[in-house]
Amino acid sequence: MRILLLVVAATLWASGSTASGQGAAGAAAAEPAASAVSSTADEGLEASTQLMPLPRAEGSRSLPIVLRAQRLSSQPDLQTVAEGDVEFRRGGLVIRSDRLSYDTASDVANAKGHVRVSRDGAVYSGPELEVRVQRFEGFFLQPRFEFLALGAGGRADRIDFLGNARSRATNASYTSCPREDGQEPDWVLQTRSVSIDLDANEGIAEGAVLRFLGVPILAMPTLSFPLGDGRKSGWLPPSIDIDNRSGVGITVPYYWNIAPNRDATLAPRLITRRGLGLDSEFRYLERSFDGTLRLDWLPNDRVADRSREAVQWLHEGRLPLGFDYSANVVRVSDADWWKDFPDAGRSFTARLLQSRLELQRPFALPGHGEGLFYARSLHWQVLQDADSVISVPYERSPQVGVRLAGQVPWGVEYSLQGEYNRFTLPGDGVATSTSTRTTGDRWHLLGAVSRPWREPGWWVVPKLSFNAASYDSTRLGPVDIARAARVIPSFSVDAGFEMERRLEAFGRPLHQTLEPRLLYVNTPYRAQSQLPNYDSAAKDFNFVSLYSDNAFSGVDRVSDAHQVTAGFTTRLVDVQSGAEALRVGLVQRYLFRAQRITAQADGTPDGAPLEQRFSDALLLGSTSVLPGWTLDGAVQYSPDINRSVRSILGARYSPGPYRTVGATYRLARGLSEQLEVGWQWPVWGNTPDARRASASSGSCSGTWYSVGRFNYSLKDRRLTDSILGLEYDAGCWIGRIVAEQLSTGRSQATTRLLVQLELVGLSRIGSNPLKVLKDNIPGYRLLRDERGSGALPAEDRPTGPVFHD
Repeated sequence: MRILLLVVAATLWASGSTASGQGAAGAAAAEPAASAVSSTADEGLEASTQLMPLPRAEGSRSLPIVLRAQRLSSQPDLQTVAEGDVEFRRGGLVIRSDRLSYDTASDVANAKGHVRVSRDGAVYSGPELEVRVQRFEGFFLQPRFEFLALGAGGRADRIDFLGNARSRATNASYTSCPREDGQEPDWVLQTRSVSIDLDANEGIAEGAVLRFLGVPILAMPTLSFPLGDGRKSGWLPPSIDIDNRSGVGITVPYYWNIAPNRDATLAPRLITRRGLGLDSEFRYLERSFDGTLRLDWLPNDRVADRSREAVQWLHEGRLPLGFDYSANVVRVSDADWWKDFPDAGRSFTARLLQSRLELQRPFALPGHGEGLFYARSLHWQVLQDADSVISVPYERSPQVGVRLAGQVPWGVEYSLQGEYNRFTLPGDGVATSTSTRTTGDRWHLLGAVSRPWREPGWWVVPKLSFNAASYDSTRLGPVDIARAARVIPSFSVDAGFEMERRLEAFGRPLHQTLEPRLLYVNTPYRAQSQLPNYDSAAKDFNFVSLYSDNAFSGVDRVSDAHQVTAGFTTRLVDVQSGAEALRVGLVQRYLFRAQRITAQADGTPDGAPLEQRFSDALLLGSTSVLPGWTLDGAVQYSPDINRSVRSILGARYSPGPYRTVGATYRLARGLSEQLEVGWQWPVWGNTPDARRASASSGSCSGTWYSVGRFNYSLKDRRLTDSILGLEYDAGCWIGRIVAEQLSTGRSQATTRLLVQLELVGLSRIGSNPLKVLKDNIPGYRLLRDERGSGALPAEDRPTGPVFHD
């Protein structure tokens, strides 16, 4: 709808203001292939040395008129007539016709015969145009229009120009499909009339009907829509959701433009199995704060036999004296919400819903330093399930701390963090036993001093650090501990080289790097098993964790160490493009003494002492040397059992746009073994790039694509998560049908069916599977690039006209 407005109105009406100068008085006498300009310039067109925007409104009166034709005749101050290949130019406006006359007294220009008007990428054609130039009032009979940037257009019986900012089109139609006489496009939007008011930033269409394959699929007596990118209250296209737990859901959103800095979306929702509901979103943007409030409400869920709701509040703001504050609050009514409504994700972790309040203030330190004061409150809602119970995380209320970092003379760098926490357990964590869980207060102080030496090709960083923690009013099982404390120092030296050479390989010039690295760590043993553990867990085994001085994350556990970590990375980099063609890395740790502070098999602290001198070796690699192929892998090899412990191997083949297929194999010995395959591939017809390159693109020829991803557990011999779908690209419209299965337990799954019709250049109707496809299929590409710019991604951006009854 918005595009119909822009094509039928904005281009020509804006052209009217551009051409609202004096008439073509003073034209030269007629002669074959003659050309004439206004009396302000006797010479022809001249090249400009600068690209300058053309003046508008009153400023456009100074623009000259250029008139070319096979024959020209003029009666001074009365009339000018041009015939034969007539071309009229003023600014960015171009009118071509067989005949054009201009009456000086009435300021009326009349063009007849193969009239063609173009401006700013929009082209009109028709048999007759009559316009009062100064006031831009007149009509265009039976015009056809094309919006070149969108590859779309249409026709109308008549366009009436009611001034520079207002106009009306009668019996207009719009489509992005090929328009051939006697053949109805695959989809077309037809209206009885369209009225445009540029000053009010509003368009109103009456008697609008959207037809698809000859069938009316949407009809509205009156449609109101904004012009350009402006916002306007009204109805948005409906969406349809289908899943095995709720049935069919139909949502019809209403957008409410409350103020320039506030808006809301109210979306009544009908779910066949559950009943009526309302999804809502309120957004606000003030001078010192902004945020979003979302509320989903089912007043009477017929399946659950109760009221159900979900709320999310995102807020950021600034207070006097440089303080910043924020809130991220997520809450749902019950533990089954994530299963029943998988499309309403409110958190990155569907079963751990965070509520976080934060106040902070950065500040500068003398010299080269900076600091940060912060105060937080962190609470959780845990959605437990009988088939899969998860550990209840600790809440922090309050969490207050200060961080300092900077540099002092002689190149010495320092960092210091002091923090107080009160740890409690969520009130809804009753599904797990919390009788032996520790609660209480903790003060900690983390500090480090280092003197880095960094030069081209090498670096050495010695560092001295400490981790001090004090625990007060702690309950550890049935025993109350009044106070406990410990201080653990650590010393490390990190050193490495960066060597480079140039070589020829794989038929191209390359840079090869060799980057060896060595980390020595010495941390004394301190008994910690009798101390509480609030936030520590074993780090994942990877390059980053192997080159760290502590095997645990968090504060409560510090691994004792007398060890050295050695490894290297080598890369091949394309000289011309700078792209990395190959990367290989190897790293391993050696213990000079046994490590007594270790992790258990599940990653929790306080495991058995580690006597193995050589740690597992980690080998990783990736390459794109083979055309169209991307290969990557990582293997954790245990010298103790002489076999791999964990492996990740991946391959992806992408020979061109819209063609990608990839597979990933994951093994965690004794725990899991999975195979994941994803793809997007045309199964019939030409891709959009091939159609654009072909000269025969005069019809909506279709292309079928298969898209999907499945995750198969080789250990359990079952399919966990899967996506399977088809996309049909007809050139001017795209149809998508995608089925998604999400595992919600060992024997439970939620299956959704997403169906969408995208009318290219107009709107998307139905449920939106684009986010599902982009998030789950590596290398997936939209069949149509988004035209124009916008802050929101394609899958989240509102589409289509705004409807108003």
